[in-house]
Amino acid sequence: MWRNVQALRQISQRTISTASRRQLENRVSENQKLFQEDNGLPVHLKGGPKDSMLYRTTAGLTLFGTMYAVYYLLVSSMPKKPN
Repeated sequence: MWRNVQALRQISQRTISTASRRQLENRVSENQKLFQEDNGLPVHLKGGPKDSMLYRTTAGLTLFGTMYAVYYLLVSSMPKKPN
């Protein structure tokens, strides 16, 4: 039984590792050219519109979270009115 489990494990590892090697391409040199190009853009925006959208979404969420935290700090610092 133990041999069957080991054999199955080896087959599955071999299948996964060879399949993943065939599908991946080495695009490091393409990305290096893209990111080292002097086009006046900061590095975090050189990836195109996808990076720009991600940057704006992150900045917006950060701003919203900061305002939300400041609002609740102000609300919690006010004394409660007795009923």
